[in-house]
Amino acid sequence: MATTQTAQRKVIIIGGGFAGLECARKLANDQRFQVTLLDRTNHHLFQPLLYQVATASLAGPDIARSIRQILENARNVTVLMDEVTSISPSEKTITATSGQTYGFDYLVLAAGAKTGYFGNDQWEQYSLGLKSLADAQAIRRKILSNLERAEITDDPAERERLMTIAIVGGGPTGVELAGACADLIHRSLKSNFRRIDTGKLRVILIENSPKILEHYDSGQSDYAKKRLQSLGVEVRNNVRVINVLPGRLLFNDETHLEAEAIVWAAGIAANPLTKDLGVETDRAGRITPNLDLSIPGNPDIFVAGDLTNMRDREEKFVPGVAPAAVQMGDHIAALLKEELRLEKTRFASRKHELRPLFKYTDKGMMAIIGKNHAVLKAGKLKLNGFLAWAAWLLIHILFLIGFRNKLSVLLGWAFAYLRNNPDARIIVNPPQTFPTQQSVR
Repeated sequence: MATTQTAQRKVIIIGGGFAGLECARKLANDQRFQVTLLDRTNHHLFQPLLYQVATASLAGPDIARSIRQILENARNVTVLMDEVTSISPSEKTITATSGQTYGFDYLVLAAGAKTGYFGNDQWEQYSLGLKSLADAQAIRRKILSNLERAEITDDPAERERLMTIAIVGGGPTGVELAGACADLIHRSLKSNFRRIDTGKLRVILIENSPKILEHYDSGQSDYAKKRLQSLGVEVRNNVRVINVLPGRLLFNDETHLEAEAIVWAAGIAANPLTKDLGVETDRAGRITPNLDLSIPGNPDIFVAGDLTNMRDREEKFVPGVAPAAVQMGDHIAALLKEELRLEKTRFASRKHELRPLFKYTDKGMMAIIGKNHAVLKAGKLKLNGFLAWAAWLLIHILFLIGFRNKLSVLLGWAFAYLRNNPDARIIVNPPQTFPTQQSVR
């Protein structure tokens, strides 16, 4: 037994998202590896449905599951809730907030990304991102609390600001959130208030480029815009935010917008741990790895998921979506297994040269636009409307981890579909309000 334990390769996985979890699952119960997965939370999060938590359609536990529970039968995998603070590639160690130092033979960095402000990090204090369960719950608290405050105030200007939601970024996250907000306010809450007319609440989607969903076909982009507008969403294209203040956005055309709820869905920034690896990063802190997903100059350290900015072995761009992250995690696990196999053959000295190169299989893109409407693009297949919406529902249910989560989400959707009345509207720990615009003048 001691011999087997000594022969084990220590694999550290940082991050329990789609890439990190998939890698751990594929290495599970392979006794050649001693795997440690570290994450600063104790749960795996299904990020594509975060916007539904933010708009009270689902509760947090519906889209999250304990990492320990997922990997409870993986005898060679240890799960630790610890946040990594630094990486030493030369010493092959990592250090965490607990004060612990962990050594590794192989490192898989899949720590994900956070909301990015294009170098204007000071904007974060006056806006809300949507990258974590805490972010989604903060948005929900903010929107619902603003409505409660609007019900109380007698000041028309204050009420208008409280009843304005500004969403910056016209990609899938911004579009889905805008549609869900419009559904929540205009359909679900219309009979819940007595002193305010929720139909007057403004949802404004702001996009710097000429089109929303610019990675989709032009016709699908136009369809999405028209659908949002039919829901009451104001879509502003060709407008760039130049400053974010308490309750106010300033634009490059010298106009401004008063909005108590500002959601930033316009960019991402990679986990700062990428800076410890000693390799070049892009503006968002992402790494362009070798085609086997290892970092340049260090074949024992891999990056995956949102931390990468790359094209695969066939020169296809790899987007920052869940299917791509899953494929990366699977690729790294398969590579490590193959590398250990080669060590027992005459090709041992060439094992790095013989590594498989990553190939991304594009499974398509989709975005939901309120009830009964979505856009789907998969190769030559392009769908708009109800069929795309039904496909979106099915695929997201299949991707959820765990029977309980699938059933809970399915029942929640069915209830909301039939009654237009989501249940997850409880406000826990109402947020401290940002200073009003008058107080900062």
